[in-house]
Amino acid sequence: MPTSEADRVPGLQAVRFAVVDPATGEAFDEAPDQQPDELDAVVDRAHRAWYGWRADPVARTAALRVAAGAVEAAGDDLARLLTREQGKPLAESYAEVARTAARLRYFADLTPRTRRIVDGRPLRSEIRWRPLGPVAAIVPWNFPLQLAAAKFAPALAAGNTMVLKPSPFTPLATRLLGSILATVLPEDVLTVVTGREPLGARLASHPGIRHVTFTGSVSTGRAVAEAAAASLARVTLELGGNDAAVLLDDVDVDRIADRLFWAAFRNCGQVCMAVKRVYAPARLHAEVVEALAQRAKTVAVGAGLDPDTRLGPVNNVPQLARIEQVTQQALVDGARAAAGGHRLDGPGYFFAPTILTDVPPGTPVVTQEQFGPVLPVLPYQCLDEAVDAANGTGFGLGGSVWGTDLDRAEAVAERLECGTAWVNHHAELSLAQPFAGVKNSGVGVAGGPWGLYGNLRPFVVHRPQEA
Repeated sequence: MPTSEADRVPGLQAVRFAVVDPATGEAFDEAPDQQPDELDAVVDRAHRAWYGWRADPVARTAALRVAAGAVEAAGDDLARLLTREQGKPLAESYAEVARTAARLRYFADLTPRTRRIVDGRPLRSEIRWRPLGPVAAIVPWNFPLQLAAAKFAPALAAGNTMVLKPSPFTPLATRLLGSILATVLPEDVLTVVTGREPLGARLASHPGIRHVTFTGSVSTGRAVAEAAAASLARVTLELGGNDAAVLLDDVDVDRIADRLFWAAFRNCGQVCMAVKRVYAPARLHAEVVEALAQRAKTVAVGAGLDPDTRLGPVNNVPQLARIEQVTQQALVDGARAAAGGHRLDGPGYFFAPTILTDVPPGTPVVTQEQFGPVLPVLPYQCLDEAVDAANGTGFGLGGSVWGTDLDRAEAVAERLECGTAWVNHHAELSLAQPFAGVKNSGVGVAGGPWGLYGNLRPFVVHRPQEA
């Protein structure tokens, strides 16, 4: 295993924790369990590295372009290790590695723009931009590399240094990524630390960190915000979603069924902006349920390293238990499983792809984020009822509307209370667009120029006009 912060600091090798392959349920490697009191030295070195990194934007651009190429060159190793610890099919891991490199390349070429203020006074005033300093990222287990890059690429491009903590369920590919980037970036510009709690809490509250960016649950996000408030650090929080797909009465079910299925089940449903609820017109409800159930029953489920696999395991035991719990609660409350509804026999954390019908609207699988291969399909009688139901949770990350009349579908999408709305597709993002939620789905904006400026602070210079 390549070196990381924990490998090079004396004493950190003494404590390690197991990393489990979710396809087998067995540990296959270990990672260093860095202790919270050891972060002071890490942040101190990040602060010292910041002075050189922030000074030369041309050198930063060149280094990030080289870094993108280094990630691509190591794509095979990164993808296979990612699948081993996360569980997703190998093709999806390759796509995640490619997206990681693409983010580095995109932000390498993105620079803040100085702007002149013209307000009628005899002054020359300009808004310039300065980096924040050492920043921190805490990344979840569903897209460890892609979400890490979504945080460190804009932060580094802005001239900050970063301390990056991956989930203890998926530390290995991120450690490898950090090792690869260490060969092309200056020392201590990007540091990967691994460990179990309270390491993340200590990182979020560290007085030397000026910005904390976190992706994860609402409850943990609130704790991160509270911890960062102690030092008045900026926070960017992406806290998940309970995205609704609203099908209109002119929808062509056969035509959209594949897209709708994979919008819900990609990465085994472990996507913050996946479709997690479907609202179908009552007259089409049975047809929609049947189309989705047929795909759920026939999709190839298995280990991610098997080339035939389309759907891998759930990543970890706590998440599998949650999926079982919300599914069983729905069935107890009167729902029926048109497909799946149970854990699969054998080793590993596999749950049968599940389509639920006759679902009571107040059951947790509808009102909460299930984050797994379970999809409730609910009928509606009138469109206003469907829109109200789609908006009727505390989440507001994304949503979609599906129909043949695109103008009408777009008009309905305008009514969704979320950060991003799609028409006839879902969960597709450009690197150049903002990504943000409303309500409990987050604070701050990531992606595109907004992600870059989120890692900068304005600096205004006034001077007299030339005589």
